[in-house]
Amino acid sequence: MTAVKNNARALWNGDLFTGSGTVELVSSGAATFDVNFKARSEDGAKGPVTTPEELIAAAHASCYAMAFSNALKENGTAPVSLDVSAEVVFENVTITTSTLTVVAEVPGIDADKLREVAEAAKEGCPVSKALAGVEIILADATLKA
Repeated sequence: MTAVKNNARALWNGDLFTGSGTVELVSSGAATFDVNFKARSEDGAKGPVTTPEELIAAAHASCYAMAFSNALKENGTAPVSLDVSAEVVFENVTITTSTLTVVAEVPGIDADKLREVAEAAKEGCPVSKALAGVEIILADATLKA
């Protein structure tokens, strides 16, 4: 497999507390987002801006969904769908946790095996590995009702 390079760019104006900027997804050209420190440090202060932690959460949720879907297929129980969310906590100027929650539609698997495969996928997920200094929690892995 060849190496794939991805790029993003941040532009910042002003100091940390009163400044603001943008982050651009350069490789895909998919989006440019506004960023500021207030959104990172004050709960509920988001507005129409994102944070590095939200972007990490998006990366973790999407990567984990891919890793989990592959692990389920290798288990012989390919998923129909996976609804994955990630919550990344920024506290005391530190990313402390990334908590994953998944609701899965997977024929032919029981809840215990689903949890076992979900835990293994959490460990094998490349973004989980990149977040090695952060506590990664699999809060819930349930079958879709």
